[in-house]
Amino acid sequence: MTSHAAYRQPARLTGSDGEIRKVGFELEFSGVSLDDTANALRQKLEGNVVYQTEAELVLELPSIGKLTVELDWAFLKRKAAESAEKGEPEEWLKPLSQAAGLLVPVEVVCPPVAIDKLDRLDNLVDILRDLGAQGTEESLIAAYGVHINTEIPQLNAPCMHAYLKAFSLLQWWLVEAHEVNTARKISPYIGLYPEAYVVELLEMSEPDMDQLFATYLEHNPTRNRALDMLPLLAEIDESRVQDAVGDAKVNARPTFHYRLPNCQIERTGWSLADSWNVWCVVEALANDTQALEELGQAFLDARLPVIGVNRRSWVEFITRWLQDRELA
Repeated sequence: MTSHAAYRQPARLTGSDGEIRKVGFELEFSGVSLDDTANALRQKLEGNVVYQTEAELVLELPSIGKLTVELDWAFLKRKAAESAEKGEPEEWLKPLSQAAGLLVPVEVVCPPVAIDKLDRLDNLVDILRDLGAQGTEESLIAAYGVHINTEIPQLNAPCMHAYLKAFSLLQWWLVEAHEVNTARKISPYIGLYPEAYVVELLEMSEPDMDQLFATYLEHNPTRNRALDMLPLLAEIDESRVQDAVGDAKVNARPTFHYRLPNCQIERTGWSLADSWNVWCVVEALANDTQALEELGQAFLDARLPVIGVNRRSWVEFITRWLQDRELA
C-alpha cells in the first residue's frame, strides 16, 4: 500500500456558516485516454456515469460525489455537447476524441471535499498513476498542473485583503516551494502579481470591497495568475468582472483559484497533500494579523529605487522566517 503525506489543517477550518470549509482539486495529465481514465475510476471507485459525451464524462462516486473527466479542448467539448443535445452522435467525434488524447491533457475535476476528509482523494490519484498518467514532467510545452479551489473563510473585504497580502508576500517563495518547472514558469498561465500591485495592497489600510475590486482588475485583468481571484470576485459581482475581462471561462464561485503547483502524479508516493500543504502556508500567514503587518512592512522597507525588491534576497528572508516558526 502506498504511503501518503498527511493533509495539514488550516488555521481556519470552518467558514462563516460554521461548516467545515471545502476544497476542489483539478488535475491535468496525459498518457491515458479519456475513456480509459473514466473506466478505471468508474470500476475501481464504484461510480456511476451520469453524463457522457466524446469530450466529457461525469461520474457519481460514493466516496466524494460528482467528478468530471474531460479533455481540455474547448472546441471538442462544445461540439460533443451540441451532438449530445441533438441526440445524434457525430461519427467524426470519436476518432477526434481519441486523437486529442495524444495532444491535449485529460483533466479530472474533483467535487468540493471537506478539508478534514481530503485523504479520500488519495485512492483516486493512485488509480490514475497505476493507469499510466503522466504529469508536469512528461511534456516540455504542456505545463500540466494542479489547481486548488479553496473556499474562502468569509466573503468580505478584510478576509480577502488578508489572503491577497499573504499570497503576495509569499508568491516568490511559493514558486520555489512547489519546485515549479521551467515550462510552467515561462507559460502564460501562472503569472505572478506585479510588484506594483503588491505594494498597493500592502499600503492599503482597511480597504473596502470596491477598492479591492478596482485594484485587482486594474493590475490583473486575466485568469492567468498563480492565484486567480476572478471566480471569487465574480461570485460577488459577475457583471463587473466580465466588463473588465470579457472571459466566458470565468466561473463564479466563493473560492480562491490557486494554479501554481505542478502535477507530479507519475511520482510514486505523490499525492494532493504535497500541493495542499504548501498552500496552507498562505492560510497560516493570512490568519496571523501581526505577522502580516511585520512582513508587509519588511517588504516595503526592502524596496530599492527603480529596481524594487530583490527577489532572491526576499525568498531567502521568507525561508528563514518560515523555518524559525516551523511553518515550512
